[in-house]
Amino acid sequence: MSTTNTKPAPLPFHYQFLAGAIAGVSEICTMYPLDVVKTRFQLQVGKAGADGYTSISDCFRKIIKNEGFGRLYRGIIPPVLVEAPKRATKFAANEQYSQMYMKLFGMDKMTQPLSILTGVSAGVTEAFLVASFELVKIRLQDKNSAGKYNGTMDCIKKIYQQEGPLAFFNGLEATIWRHAFWNGGYFGCIHYVRGLLPKAETKQGELAVNFTAGAIGGTFGTMLNTPLDVVKTRIQNQSSGAPKKYNWAMPALATVYKEEGFASLYKGFTPKVLRLGPGGGILLVVFDQVTTFIRKHLM
Repeated sequence: MSTTNTKPAPLPFHYQFLAGAIAGVSEICTMYPLDVVKTRFQLQVGKAGADGYTSISDCFRKIIKNEGFGRLYRGIIPPVLVEAPKRATKFAANEQYSQMYMKLFGMDKMTQPLSILTGVSAGVTEAFLVASFELVKIRLQDKNSAGKYNGTMDCIKKIYQQEGPLAFFNGLEATIWRHAFWNGGYFGCIHYVRGLLPKAETKQGELAVNFTAGAIGGTFGTMLNTPLDVVKTRIQNQSSGAPKKYNWAMPALATVYKEEGFASLYKGFTPKVLRLGPGGGILLVVFDQVTTFIRKHLM
């Protein structure tokens, strides 16, 4: 991805897929424990008593003390398995949608509205891929499920046996909203920030521009989509056998707001933004570096 508004010729899809996969796995291996902390906060209704979490450090401390350090990486297998196609889809779809929309609207360079549109389109595409993996990850991350599932495959098996195959698509609609908001904000903000920053004259300067734009984009996308992430997490953590309190995204938003207040729609925001702010920078830098390497050495 170039630091100018005029984009280079797109890479073949398989190279875009590879670059996105490497970027995604790099980000998740670095930032995953914050995702566990985010999920714990989002599943916490009210203060949750003495066992509740009051801050990020308190959550880390209680998880390590009560459950062991390894619990910070519980549930990482599903996102790692899907991370390669997920991030590859994010960037590859964004590149493909960029070219399609530029041709459709007769434009020769990207604009911010076009960047937002391509981001939203890529996010919707990405959501269909990740929804089932997200559900399994959340079930494993929930502390109340610690004794229920012995690992990823056991979790998948029990969900299938107890809830049926369609259970893996619970929360798909909320996932679509979450990814559309994040990707639209992320790619739209990247385009805007790059236009504000001085043009990079060196490779180090280009890296700094990409990391800054990606980090700001990740932060802005997180600000936009956290309420949808909260309700998606609540929806996907509901198992069968009991009446479901949360079903669709917008009614679920209203329920959380009514019962717990506006601030509850941003539960887990701090660990989420600490992950996806820098994580967005890591994604963009690694993706840009890999695509540069491919253009230089493999094409």
